[in-house]
Amino acid sequence: MSDTRESAESFALQALAWLVGNDDLLPVFLGSTGTSETDLRERAADPAFLGGVLDFLMMDDAWVVAFCDAVKASYDRPMMARAALPGGEQVNWT
Repeated sequence: MSDTRESAESFALQALAWLVGNDDLLPVFLGSTGTSETDLRERAADPAFLGGVLDFLMMDDAWVVAFCDAVKASYDRPMMARAALPGGEQVNWT
C-alpha cells in the first residue's frame, strides 16, 4: 500500500505536531535542522519540509515507535508517507 501525496502530507503534519509537543525531541529537531520555531509555522504546509520532518523522525527507531504508538499507525507508515513526498522517491540505479 502506498500513500497518496495528500494523505502523506496529513500524516507528516501529525508527525510535526507530535514533535512540537515533545519537549525533549523538539530542541533536537530544531538544532539538527537549523529550523526556527517561526519556520515551523511558516513551512508547515510545504511538502518538502514535511518530508524533512519524516526524515528526522526516521533517524531513530525509538522515535518512530513512540510517534506511531501515539497516533495508532503502523511502524512502516512514516516510510510509506515519506516516499510520497518530494525527495522521497526510491532511486533506481539500474
